[in-house]
Amino acid sequence: MARVFAMNRPHIDGHRVRRQFSRHAGDYDAYAVVQKRVVEGLLERLRQTGSLTGPVLEVGTGTGLLGQKIAEEYGQLPLVLSDIAQGMTRHAARMVPQGMAVDADAQNLPFRAQTFGLLLSSSMYQWVNDLPRAFAESVRVLQPGGRFLFALFGERTLYELRDSHRQAVAEVGCRQPSHAQEFPTRAEVQLALRTAGFAVSHIEMTTEVEYHADVSQLLRGLKKIGAQNATGAAPAGFSSRRVMQRMMELYRQRYGEPGRIPASYEVIYGMAVTPR
Repeated sequence: MARVFAMNRPHIDGHRVRRQFSRHAGDYDAYAVVQKRVVEGLLERLRQTGSLTGPVLEVGTGTGLLGQKIAEEYGQLPLVLSDIAQGMTRHAARMVPQGMAVDADAQNLPFRAQTFGLLLSSSMYQWVNDLPRAFAESVRVLQPGGRFLFALFGERTLYELRDSHRQAVAEVGCRQPSHAQEFPTRAEVQLALRTAGFAVSHIEMTTEVEYHADVSQLLRGLKKIGAQNATGAAPAGFSSRRVMQRMMELYRQRYGEPGRIPASYEVIYGMAVTPR
């Protein structure tokens, strides 16, 4: 099953993900506009789940945006923060001194089985190659009846950028196909939850739109938070100058509004419970 997921989208270079996010830990909070909205959306859903039990594990903590809120609202529950990027882990440790911060890969969590009562994750799981394996790790470290709440970016995320780039590559006649990053579908997420062994699961989707003055500003913002293309096929730069220029023209022509361009993010919220 894991092989099916891996074949659906270009392979994500985990070393590149770790390096990019570590480098930009200091810039992240100033540019992570949509990611902050997603944290609030996840918190709203968490508050509706009723009483909670700990310890709490956050996977992909980033700079600790969500961890700070959890420490403030659920300070009675022990909190562990984890991230694959050491720069992010160190930043989160400074921002959330109430929690314990550790480096960890979501697909191979360094914790004993049935350790946590609640596992949270915001805007991270779109960066893993093997979603069923990552979710199975969540099942493993959660206690029986433990809760799993997450938010990740779905397939329609940044579709304006992706479609414009693909069209530009086709028009310019570039030998290398478009390497624009793709994101999980709702069906993949649901199947990954079932494959992992969750007893109960629920998925809902929303769309967040962020506006920029132009495409260059959008690309700068993505770079500042470390969310550049991380596929193994991606070259060192985003693309050739001709492809870039044509991509920007197409983006403005197809999706532009007076004085700005939109960037859409499809947010998939998931809630699941482990078997008792």
